[in-house]
This record gives sequence, C-alpha cells and structure tokens, in this order.
Amino acid sequence: MEKVITKDSSVTYYSEKYAEHYHSVSGAEEEAVKKFVEPCNMMELAKNKVISILDVCFGLGYNSAAAIDEIRKYSKECIINIIALENDKEILDEIKSINSNFKSYDIIKELINDDLSINKDNINIKILLKDARESVKELKERFDLIFLDPFSPKKCPELWTEEFFKDIKNICNKDAILTTYSCARIVRDNLVSAGFKVKDGPCIGRKSPSTIAFI
Repeated sequence: MEKVITKDSSVTYYSEKYAEHYHSVSGAEEEAVKKFVEPCNMMELAKNKVISILDVCFGLGYNSAAAIDEIRKYSKECIINIIALENDKEILDEIKSINSNFKSYDIIKELINDDLSINKDNINIKILLKDARESVKELKERFDLIFLDPFSPKKCPELWTEEFFKDIKNICNKDAILTTYSCARIVRDNLVSAGFKVKDGPCIGRKSPSTIAFI
C-alpha cells in the first residue's frame, strides 16, 4: 500500500488490489468536506438532538471526521451516531499514522482499538469490519446521512448495484441525504431504480459533478 500526498497536502493511499487511490488526488480532505459533508445542510441537521450517519467504506475516516467537525460548528450537544462499514483492516491500521487537519481526527484515531468502537463527548462510532453488502442487511438503526465512498463502479461494481442501494434505502429516515463522489450513469440509474431522486453535487477536482440523492 503506497502512501500518497494529495494536492491539499492530506494523505491518501494507493490500493494495488483495485488499482485506484482511496481518495481524490486533487485533495483527500477537500473531497470529504466538499463532496460528502457540505451538501448535507449540517447547520439545519444540527438543530436535531441526534444525527445518525452511515459511512460506507470508511477508509481513513475523513468523511466522518469532516462531518463531526461541521456538526460541532453549530451544536456542541447534538449526539452524533456513526456506523461505519469497512472490510479492509490494512487501511484502518494506517489511521494511527495520519496527521489530519480535522479537529476531530483524534477521536478517529482512538476508534482504532480492539473492538473498533468509541463513545465519547456525545459521539458514538462503530466500525463493522466485513463486507458492506452483508453489514447493511443486519443494521437495525435508521440514518439521516449516508456517505457512499467505495472504489469506482468499474473497480468495485458490487457496491453500486440497485440491490445494495435498496438495502440502504430501507434503513434511511424519510428526509435522509446520500452523498457520493460518482456521477456515473449506472450509479444514478441504480439509485433512481432503488427509489432515490438524484441531483448534481459540487464539481471539485474534476469537471464532472458529484451526486446527491434523497428520498
């Protein structure tokens, strides 16, 4: 696994298995903020007592860290519950060596313990270390936000299927928002077939937009 410094000076890695980087090389942390978190209207959500997030393909934890930082701008009391799906123990182990600009990244580092869970300062995070297609079927929680961040549809098609999206929709709250970096036709078609509506998200680091989906 090769360490790569992206254009915003944050770290990502290159996966030999998928022949892709884990994040955009235009800026790994920037991608988390601009493509995944900012489209979610955190200022409004932070008025709630609880926000529940499903982080699909947790990786280095940037999306969750960015979300915690953004929510804490507006509320110190809001309880943040995050369920993270990840099957790659190797990338989780790299978290311990990362120096991140996210204020909450220390709690992400603390999360990488024996049972991959933490409950601290009204933040509850648990990583399920198995195939996301299996984990999503077992979840009993319902979610306000979904960060969908697998490798690309060409490299990891199994996490961009209509079936998988239907399983995600089944555990969404009625006003849930799903964000993802991909705008591939197959991704948007499968989201729509699964019952989501889709629209363009921001263009960051490339000409194509990301995708925002909602029910």
